[in-house]
Amino acid sequence: MHVLHVVGARPNFMKAAPVVAALRDHGVRQTIVHTGQHYDAFMSDVFFQQLGIPEPDVNLAVGSGSHAAQTAEIMTRFETVVLERKPDLVLVYGDVNSTVAATLVCAKLNVRIGHVEAGLRSFDRTMPEEVNRLVTDQLADLLFTPSEDGDLNLIREGVDDHKIFRVGNVMIDTLIRLLPAASGVERADDVFESPYALVTLHRPSNVDDPATLAQLLRTLTVLSREIRVVFPVHPRTRKRIEDLGGWTPGSNIRFIDPVGYIEFLALQMHATLVITDSGGIQEETTYLGTPCLTVRKNTERPVTVTSGTNVLVGEDMSQLLAEAGRILSGEPRKSSIPPLWDGRAAHRIAEVITAAHIERKAPLAETAVAGK
Repeated sequence: MHVLHVVGARPNFMKAAPVVAALRDHGVRQTIVHTGQHYDAFMSDVFFQQLGIPEPDVNLAVGSGSHAAQTAEIMTRFETVVLERKPDLVLVYGDVNSTVAATLVCAKLNVRIGHVEAGLRSFDRTMPEEVNRLVTDQLADLLFTPSEDGDLNLIREGVDDHKIFRVGNVMIDTLIRLLPAASGVERADDVFESPYALVTLHRPSNVDDPATLAQLLRTLTVLSREIRVVFPVHPRTRKRIEDLGGWTPGSNIRFIDPVGYIEFLALQMHATLVITDSGGIQEETTYLGTPCLTVRKNTERPVTVTSGTNVLVGEDMSQLLAEAGRILSGEPRKSSIPPLWDGRAAHRIAEVITAAHIERKAPLAETAVAGK
């Protein structure tokens, strides 16, 4: 059996890493294709060594662009790879443009598709990621969900329940494996020496709109009167802040450069609370037991709210400050780790794939040309 993994961004690699390892243990032949959708300076040799996976066999080097242009370019370049490599199964991860682009190519070529992290829904179709999730899940042959809500969403959408496998959260597999390394992280500065709120913001709805960004920064200034604020700032976000003018971080707000995954995991572990708009961080803080305030109106990971440590505050900055105040006052909030978030999700995926004896649906040559 030949399994081909498609990854488009750094979080995809962290989801793919445990699956690659689990399939390796089963003796499965594998190919890793990086679409190059997002440039990331932290994806060095050390990054791949930490994850325990080889560097990609193929890099499509697509780069950035509009959603349409990027998706089309990935499809064009990826089709050639599929025709050359002839995989029996293509695994896609998450909800980036690479995910849906590879899925469309495989559907046209009659190559079986597995979607890792299937069934997640924000129910907000203005989000490009939501469209990617919906299309991918309708075309996938194997749907690996992280939690019960994923199963229910897929069944509601008419997906055959024989295709659905609740396996747990592969991102948590990676987190658990790297926790010992994160526990040993030391910083040259004093970040870990006193309580702090960790902030990470990257969504266009929060950082690209000047009024929204200004409101967030004013709120962080107020919060910094109660607790130190540590903000790893992406260069793009830093530029947006500079463009605002008239705002400078107070003495209790610390801007730091972006950090790699293990160091960021350490920052989450030591934080009193986390303020974010990231889906993955909602999951990680739930596992770590760190209170999380999400600056979004919705989430595709509701289990982090119903079971975990996550609270949605939307665009209401008064609610953000109120929830932060409850956390700082020590007000208890019951939380638990969702079922199957135990570090063995990838093992379950490998068991399903190897038990399925997957073969290609049809010879690729018969389906490679439009109209055939």
